[in-house]
Amino acid sequence: MSSALPEQLADADFLAFTLKHPEFYPASSFVLNNGTQCEIWDTGVICFTPVRYGNNDIVLSSGVHGNETAPIEICAALTKDILQEKLQLTERVLFLFGNPAAMNAGVREITDNMNRFFSGAHQIDAAVLATAAFENQAQQLGLSFEKLRCARLEQYVSRFYQVMPTGRQRALYDLHTAIRGSKFEKFAVYPYLHDKPWSEQQFSLWGSCGVNTFLLMQTPATTFSYYGAQSHNAHAFTLELGKARPFGENDHSRFAEVAVLLRQLISGEVINTKAFVETDFQLFEVYRSINKQTEAFELCFAANIENFTQFPIGTVLARDQGIEYKVDQPGEALIFPNAKVAIGQRAMLMVKPVSVAGRTA
Repeated sequence: MSSALPEQLADADFLAFTLKHPEFYPASSFVLNNGTQCEIWDTGVICFTPVRYGNNDIVLSSGVHGNETAPIEICAALTKDILQEKLQLTERVLFLFGNPAAMNAGVREITDNMNRFFSGAHQIDAAVLATAAFENQAQQLGLSFEKLRCARLEQYVSRFYQVMPTGRQRALYDLHTAIRGSKFEKFAVYPYLHDKPWSEQQFSLWGSCGVNTFLLMQTPATTFSYYGAQSHNAHAFTLELGKARPFGENDHSRFAEVAVLLRQLISGEVINTKAFVETDFQLFEVYRSINKQTEAFELCFAANIENFTQFPIGTVLARDQGIEYKVDQPGEALIFPNAKVAIGQRAMLMVKPVSVAGRTA
């Protein structure tokens, strides 16, 4: 273990350090014996800059939902190996553990779903957030930890990208696991690109580790991945890697290929990919979003129904105070059903197969 580590990180366990300080930690920095610059910007936020780095600026995010632990454990292992100098970086990398308070509590969120408050949806002005008095006033203003955290994470991502000259390759990979199982265990949500082409290189990259199902979004969103794509022109995805389980209960053999790819991405190892062929992938687009309008909202299928399940036309999917939502398209499948969301939020997406012929580059 490197003697260059500060006392508070003597065990090189950045996740444990984060969970001891779940709400805030003052900035600090140190340099490893191999020359890697390490900067802690806040709790759960650490930036690594190797002495020699390539053309990629990579953000690896996990724990935006605190009970989605497999990606957190993957990133914790990567940060430990970097800090112990077992993994030599060749790219700049920013690691983010999104919601430490929810991680400690073993819940998805404390108050608010963080993935609904990016791209400014938190409604916290950056200049106001920077004032010394703001933190003390936040509770009086009724601002949840999650909204504050979204505003801060936006600032950290902007800082990470904008200190470098333009023209570099940017990526933001927001790693999740889903509430329920899926017909396709691993899949990626590709945020809306405002009619820009989908990246064949990114399809092939993630296909190389078994992520060959993609949901192509058709409208702006308040997710972290949409923020990365729209605000910073980054290759950005919400990556769903399996089903959410408590810390220590994940079968990491199921995530091994993804963990290897992340290691290869940040350390310059060769990644074996093949040219993009659409038939190698399952591609879907959102057909419609079903939102919860009242507390009477209920789902009309078994609690263990998997993502991407299809139903016959006419099947009642949900009811909401006299309104029935039925399947009305052949091939229509459900994804992300959750009746416990706040009123006005998305309770389910309905998706259908799509071709990207002529829309990739």
